[in-house]
Amino acid sequence: METKSPHNQFSVGQSIVILDFGAQYTQLIARRIREQNVFSVVLPCTAKLEEVKSYAPVGIVLSGAPWSVYDKDAPPADARIFELGVPVLGICYGLQFMVHTLGGKVRPADKREYGAAEVDIVSDSVLFQGLAKKLAVWMSHGDEALELPPGFELMAKTHYAVAGIQNTAKRWYAVQFHPEVHHTPQGTQILRNFIFQICGAKPTWTAQRFIDSTVEQVKQQVGSGRAICALSGGVDSAVAAVLVDRALRDAKGKPALRGGEGSRLTCVFVNNGVLRKNEFEKVQKVLRDKLNLRVDAVDATARFLGKLKGVSDPEKKRKIIGNEFIKVFEKEARRIEKSEGRVKWLVQGTLYPDVIESRSVRGPSQVIKSHHNVGGLPEKMKLKLIEPLKDLFKDEVRKIGRDLGMPEEILQRQPFPGPGLAVRVLGEVTPERLALLRECDDIVVSEIKEAGLYTKVWQSFAVLLPVMSVGVMGDARTYAYTCAVRAVTSEDGMTADWVPLPHEVLKTISTRIVNEVKGVNRVVYDVTSKPPGTIEWE
Repeated sequence: METKSPHNQFSVGQSIVILDFGAQYTQLIARRIREQNVFSVVLPCTAKLEEVKSYAPVGIVLSGAPWSVYDKDAPPADARIFELGVPVLGICYGLQFMVHTLGGKVRPADKREYGAAEVDIVSDSVLFQGLAKKLAVWMSHGDEALELPPGFELMAKTHYAVAGIQNTAKRWYAVQFHPEVHHTPQGTQILRNFIFQICGAKPTWTAQRFIDSTVEQVKQQVGSGRAICALSGGVDSAVAAVLVDRALRDAKGKPALRGGEGSRLTCVFVNNGVLRKNEFEKVQKVLRDKLNLRVDAVDATARFLGKLKGVSDPEKKRKIIGNEFIKVFEKEARRIEKSEGRVKWLVQGTLYPDVIESRSVRGPSQVIKSHHNVGGLPEKMKLKLIEPLKDLFKDEVRKIGRDLGMPEEILQRQPFPGPGLAVRVLGEVTPERLALLRECDDIVVSEIKEAGLYTKVWQSFAVLLPVMSVGVMGDARTYAYTCAVRAVTSEDGMTADWVPLPHEVLKTISTRIVNEVKGVNRVVYDVTSKPPGTIEWE
């Protein structure tokens, strides 16, 4: 399988590179920069210098970390990043790494600072341009800079410690607090000053520019060849399909006709046996009627459920599903080749959070779970990947979809995991358990829609727990499954808060499930945020 970095496939122009030392807020830094229409990319702190340079950075940000720079196992980074001649901004641990690496001294602080704090600006700095001399900020550190490296000056401090330093000649800046979090009210302005005033970046990261450059790249990549697209019916794969379809239309550049005529892209929608109620039929209709895509529907229920039989471990489920998807797609590619010519490419709607959670990107951040379309893919594949959305967060994908003219009915669909209900049936996946969960999930989603909440929450769904409990119905004893209901809000799926659904909505959901789904006699509500939990249970 090809392992090209996404920027080698899809031109992004200038960028801000964020080196991740394992901080919980790293992805938030990336989002805050992108909100300014400037492309940002997160790389592991261990990334080789050539990889950093390949993104043509106009600036580098060093993230926070849960370590101390003097620890034996502190994550390393190539000190030559300071020789690239581009501005560098250190945040929290990034400040300490800068001090430690460039000849200063860091020590355990006499007083640790966690949470809200007040910072005094003591020197003029472009980084704090337009801001008051006192700033409310969010601190999270146990170490402090004791001695500054040569060429640096103090630009901000708290009552207890160094809060900001700068070397204006080298354009190196660092702050001990977190400007990326909303608890630092002026944090966005600080980042804007770094991005535009110090780095000289241009706000060119727009949806239309992304569409134009991606379409051109796909045209060059595929040439006169053919591609298939792995469609799930969700927002991500649908946007990826429409984007690539635009690139692979007939030579005259006409819009794809009904049924996808004139396009060299065939969309493959697979029933993997773990779809929601009536989804196989509904999604086909939407894809053909609303998006005019050429869709081949494949019912592989028996194949997938056969492979999942007896498997309880969630990582194994994801990898099995990822492997089987590829086998089905390769089989479809061979079928298409017989009548239309060779198919070399597989289009996927992989998003940035999928990549981040599926692997540690060779740095200190831990793998959370293997997404079926990233960490769940087989090592060797006959098809080469096209992943046009691999750099994007969910809200950015929706913006792309709107610029492509896609209907809100599709763009507002809540996320649905590629492994489907297999990761919402906890434990072994059986036809019987799937049938129960489909009914429960259908009730949850229908009641959320009825209450006008569907587009106001990020995800809402049911989970079938491998927990049996005693109940009583009609004066008779029952012993049946437990259903968990989950509803969360989020910007991009990297963090999430549980939604306090109205009492009446929860009451209706619970009553309907217990009364209508024979085999479930208890409903519980999940009130866990991410972190510490994940959105999906597996």
